Amino acid sequence: MAQVGIVMGSDSDMPVMSKAAEMLDKFGISYEMTIISAHREPDVFFEYAKSAESKGFKVIIAGAGMAAHLPGMCAAIFPMPVIGIPMHTTSLGGRDSLYSIVQMPSGIPVATVAINGGANAGILAAKILATSDAELLQKLKDYSESLKKSVQEKDARLQEVGYKNY
Repeated sequence: MAQVGIVMGSDSDMPVMSKAAEMLDKFGISYEMTIISAHREPDVFFEYAKSAESKGFKVIIAGAGMAAHLPGMCAAIFPMPVIGIPMHTTSLGGRDSLYSIVQMPSGIPVATVAINGGANAGILAAKILATSDAELLQKLKDYSESLKKSVQEKDARLQEVGYKNY
């Protein structure tokens, strides 16, 4: 049974949403990925959001561009956390998506990551799930340690070869 639902309004969102899936894979978290248009197939969308809890989802990651209704509508129906990923748009660079997702009405919160922030959405979903999973929490701690080591290795190389040869 999948713990996370990943939903996007268009296959053009796949490059960003796949980064969320990659992070969930890294942490061994099961997920289901779906393309649903809240505007073009509202009946299918409502069924998805209404059935998400019974499917076992604990978190939904929803990506959306422009009007970005998908994350907010998921949050209006699904009783557990929703993470919104604003997609970069050609017209306004994703600011339209970002503003739409973060400006949810009172009582309908959506956690929001950066524009095209698929990887961080996956990590945030893992952190939410880790509040009740000690093994997953350890994986997250190990991941943070690997990030620290990566920076230290880069600095050691810089110190060794200097910025001109880096």
